Amino acid sequence: MLLRIYEDCRGGDVRGYPFFDLGARFTGVGECYTGGFWGASLRRDGLINLIWNFMSEITCFKAYDIRGQLGTQLDENVAYRIARAFAQWLKPKQIVLGGDVRESSEALKTALTEGLRDEGVDVLDLGLAGTEEVYFATFHLGVDGGIEVTASHNPIDYNGLKLVREGSRPISADTGLKEIRTLAEGMTFDLVEGRDPSVAEDKRGAYKRVDTRADYVEHLMGYIEPTNFTPLKLLVNAGNGAAGPAIDAVEAAFKKLNMPVELIKVCHEPDGSFPNGIPNPILIENRSLTSDAVLKHVADMGIAWDGDFDRCFLFDEQGRFIEGYYIVGLLAEAFLQKEAGAKIVHDPRLVWNTVEQVEENGGVAVQTKAGHAFIKQRMREEDAAYGGEMSAHHYFRNFAYCDSGMIPWLLVAELLCVKGKPLSELVDERIARFPSSGEINLAVSDASTVLRAIEAHYAPNALEVDHTDGVSICFADWRFNLRASNTEPVIRLNVESRGDQGLMERETAKLVEAIGRI
Repeated sequence: MLLRIYEDCRGGDVRGYPFFDLGARFTGVGECYTGGFWGASLRRDGLINLIWNFMSEITCFKAYDIRGQLGTQLDENVAYRIARAFAQWLKPKQIVLGGDVRESSEALKTALTEGLRDEGVDVLDLGLAGTEEVYFATFHLGVDGGIEVTASHNPIDYNGLKLVREGSRPISADTGLKEIRTLAEGMTFDLVEGRDPSVAEDKRGAYKRVDTRADYVEHLMGYIEPTNFTPLKLLVNAGNGAAGPAIDAVEAAFKKLNMPVELIKVCHEPDGSFPNGIPNPILIENRSLTSDAVLKHVADMGIAWDGDFDRCFLFDEQGRFIEGYYIVGLLAEAFLQKEAGAKIVHDPRLVWNTVEQVEENGGVAVQTKAGHAFIKQRMREEDAAYGGEMSAHHYFRNFAYCDSGMIPWLLVAELLCVKGKPLSELVDERIARFPSSGEINLAVSDASTVLRAIEAHYAPNALEVDHTDGVSICFADWRFNLRASNTEPVIRLNVESRGDQGLMERETAKLVEAIGRI
């Protein structure tokens, strides 16, 4: 609303805005009106400045990306300003752009395009693309950065941006987002048809549509050995997001290589209205569609994605959702079979299963703070082959240390064929050895107070206390991690034990009760 009022005021017309009680058209910069909401005389230029002060703060910048409610936090005007700020900060020559299936994504991508071009940046437009396709194109084409327009699993009235620089290195709050925000908040432009007319046409960057999907799929296929595959039926649920076209391209590669893999597709066609709900299978209520389809089609495994498909979620042949923690261990094993002695990076939330699988397969487990920027940085430092988080984010050295929602299921599918065991059997072995609570999110008023109180209670009798991320407290037969969310007023609890489901459940219940009392 403020954006619209601002533009109208600049044009001289504030009729129709009773909030300001101005009731007439300004005819000159020096004209004043008395009364209104502020109960004082306001010059036209003063009103414009007042509105600009209200709207200059951009509130859609988060710790790792940009996300906001459409119309109130994010629109084409804000996207344009962010694009100009991004270009001024990074000083790129070429930028890759992609967008997810949301109905607002194309307009935001157009605004980004104009902003970048007005800064003299050449734009390579992938069209409809998942986040990892932007990552791939950025490092594959050797350009200076990339932007994906996506709100992933957020509500329908949200959208956002994920930014990377050269080599698909992440841009987060402490590696550039704060600076970009400051620059964007200081900008205002007299836009005509979405661009700055003061920029001469010959000074603007070029625009080009590009298609890197064939190269992207060829890269994906490099993670598996096609001859390892035995007959396999996979249920794939794109959630009507951006994953569908990429899945089709992978399927075509399977057929070209005569791989005996059958894909059963549900919610496959990209549809920005999300007729089957916004895809986010990490939520329990969003799993039944995939689970039921696995059983109906007697599939060997089910795979579901979020909207921009940088995360995949796996279901066994019984339709059971598999916690991401156990997938990390399976992928670590898969990589170590291909690269003996490799380093594997993991987060501290749940660790015992991962460490054991890594060490049993001759690898080196490396712990670091949760979050994609921390995982990617530590992987670079350690030259790690793979990094995994229980939140279904999986990172790969040969994929520029970026997260992918396609590579994990390909590797797990290959592992099923190599081991000759169903997924349920593979994970049941690991669940029995290290039962876990899964992540429990608890609303708290003061996370710091909760962390201090829980540590004070449990630490005196602990074998180990670790502060890599929040607090991890280990005993002989069980451990837990407690950490504050970076984005929400919640605290996140994870508990695991050594082969004792009852112990894990009892200690989890005690912790939940204790946190509730603080």
